[in-house]
Amino acid sequence: MIDASALSEKPVLPGSRIRLAPLSIRHATAFHATTLDPETRRLTGTHRRFTPEDIRAWCSGRADQKDRLDLAIEDLETGDYLGDLALLGIDADNAHGVLRIALVPGATDRGIGTEAIRLLLDYAFDRVRLHRVQLEVFAHNDRARRAYEKCGFEVEGRMREALAWDGEWHDVLMMAVLSSARPTGAR
Repeated sequence: MIDASALSEKPVLPGSRIRLAPLSIRHATAFHATTLDPETRRLTGTHRRFTPEDIRAWCSGRADQKDRLDLAIEDLETGDYLGDLALLGIDADNAHGVLRIALVPGATDRGIGTEAIRLLLDYAFDRVRLHRVQLEVFAHNDRARRAYEKCGFEVEGRMREALAWDGEWHDVLMMAVLSSARPTGAR
């Protein structure tokens, strides 16, 4: 049985170079800038255009969500916003949830995503007591897929031509990791 109260706690999870902190209004400006970046939009398949007001409202309401965990990725030394990730879609009966992550452009290719995912998985498996965490990644996002694989995720399926982007169709890969299958360095 999962501990759903762990989703209400909104913890701060420190790592070696980053910390995961509750997403809040103080992250809204940097979060909004990320939604404007063309490459981030392509890699996340984000068609919608968000206004600064949309993002402020989103960020300010995250602490009130009792069924999900939305965290900012911050540089441990400077406190700079490096992205966000979430644990959502919790199925308490079957002890699984969904992970989502997006990094600011300057935070890629540095292992930050991998560290953030491992921190969140540790919390999801050890504190929330989930058995399985799943995600979707676009087949053209090789960098993200490699980070997920480093964290123990395996491809379980493919949704063919599920994303329309710039006049082309792209496949979506479904990946998951089980609590018993985490890499030993991720615990």
